Amino acid sequence: MTQKEIAIIGGGPAGLMAAEVLSTAGHAVTVYEAMPTVARKFLLAGKSGLNITHSEDYDRFVTRFGAANQRLRAALDGFTPEDIRQWAAGLGTQTFVGSSGRVFPMAMKASPLLRAWLRRLEGQGVKILTRHRWIGFSQGAFTIESVDGLKTIQCDAALLALGGESWPRLGSDGQWVPWLKDRAIAVRDFRPANCGFDVEWSAFFRDRFAGQPIKSVTARSAAGTHPGEFVISRHGIEGSLIYAHSAALRDGLAAGQAMCLEIDLMPGRVIDRIERDLGRLDPKMSFANRLRKGAGLDGVKANLLRELGSAEDLQSPQRLAQLIKALPIPVARPRPIVEAISSAGGVAWEEIDARYMLTAVPGTFVAGEMIDWEAPTGGYLLTACMATGRAAARGMADWLAADKGSASVLGDRP
Repeated sequence: MTQKEIAIIGGGPAGLMAAEVLSTAGHAVTVYEAMPTVARKFLLAGKSGLNITHSEDYDRFVTRFGAANQRLRAALDGFTPEDIRQWAAGLGTQTFVGSSGRVFPMAMKASPLLRAWLRRLEGQGVKILTRHRWIGFSQGAFTIESVDGLKTIQCDAALLALGGESWPRLGSDGQWVPWLKDRAIAVRDFRPANCGFDVEWSAFFRDRFAGQPIKSVTARSAAGTHPGEFVISRHGIEGSLIYAHSAALRDGLAAGQAMCLEIDLMPGRVIDRIERDLGRLDPKMSFANRLRKGAGLDGVKANLLRELGSAEDLQSPQRLAQLIKALPIPVARPRPIVEAISSAGGVAWEEIDARYMLTAVPGTFVAGEMIDWEAPTGGYLLTACMATGRAAARGMADWLAADKGSASVLGDRP
């Protein structure tokens, strides 16, 4: 095989995974990363325990990507959650399954895994150039801005793995969008995913309960019913349970609908039991005492009922029991995308062939979160980023093996 020069623009998990595959195949790979270090979002995710993938049944796992399920399936089949665990083990990182089904490194941190990964890449000859930012196409090449000035990068093939628009301070800032649109490539507008939502709290509730967790509840929306917990914030609600519903709430709001997240504050008790226990109490008793003695609720849960329920709701045992089992929290808008864990939107699937190559720019491939897909938290995001990085690398290797010339890397749409 003739060695080819490969440029990978973006040093996140998708780009690094592609670099591993292509360097293993014997190609000369250079990774260009705009930030001072690679994989900054990966490292941030690992500060509270790196959730690397999920252990649920694979047939269920591959349904977690919404409208992109079918397009992502081949990539996921090529690098399954079990493959990720074996890959991590090959880098000296053993993993375990948490009580939620999420998979974590034994050390719980991202940094040991990343260090071992970078050592492997270095051993395979991969060059990583940081503070090298792609700023567009120029005369059939890629223009890179570095501390040493502008560089023109010629290569036999290239991969763009530039992320979405969430956490721009870590490098995913979406600045690449205009350069692809200039090539007549459709890019769907980015939207926050796995995000919190604004709620119009009263000043008292906001000041008294911001930062308080709501534990052991279930939440219902068009996304289904999920157990978990969330946090009251000064702006509204956030946390893993909210993220599970964020796409449904966001899309409903965008369509002009009034959206509520319905909370069951006592999922372990049936409504008839709650109503009966509340009905036995003296109606002259204070609301706090009635709720505590009749339903075992106090603190932030009790005050959430007081915040959102009417006076008539709180006085009637029947209506109060209904609120406890189905408390609607009206959401006003998603939090800004810069606060979101991930983003929806990106390069439209119709612009990408089965090899993850841009049909408008032969020889240029895309991978990771810059493509139009989204997933909930729980290891799905990282798995799909790595899987699309591997799929794009294999697609590139196949394209190169077919003897395509480097002169067509930035060719026009046929």
